Amino acid sequence: MASSSNPHHDAEDDAISRPNGDDKHFVFKPRAFNIVWGNDSRYWRIASGTSSSKESNDDEVAELVQVCWLEVTGSVQLNPLTSYQITFTLNFKKDASGWSGSPVFMTAKVGKKGKYKWKKLKELENLPKEPTEVPSNDEPFVVYVPEGQIDTWLYFGLYEVWSGKWKRGLRVHQAVIKEKK
Repeated sequence: MASSSNPHHDAEDDAISRPNGDDKHFVFKPRAFNIVWGNDSRYWRIASGTSSSKESNDDEVAELVQVCWLEVTGSVQLNPLTSYQITFTLNFKKDASGWSGSPVFMTAKVGKKGKYKWKKLKELENLPKEPTEVPSNDEPFVVYVPEGQIDTWLYFGLYEVWSGKWKRGLRVHQAVIKEKK
């Protein structure tokens, strides 16, 4: 993510994959997110493992260099009368800091005018160095698209904007939105 006139990274639609080719399972890789301060290498960077091709983004990860305002969001259109589970795959680098006393919340709403649902991610209190899916399946984060919903766009994200503390070392690998049966 190079510096540009816009300090924020705008989502790239082609970075959202549909592993089953349908509207029941979506995978958001780092370039699929809107990331506040994401276009400024002082704050975020997109790192890749072995692949340098933009088309092959399986090993991409958004690495938080430092921010005091964490906001990573995405959106996708969903089917009515369906429940969807939302997870993020995250981990901390060994030099991660600033997270103690900085609660991270996951939010989601269906439709621009929908009511937000939120969940404090307890897993971030002891997030391992290995990529981990949060929230856990023991306490899933599920949204429902009701019948008659005109605007079926899902808006979701990770936030820590309240503490004002500088944080670093979070790695965002992906988010998965999948139908919950």
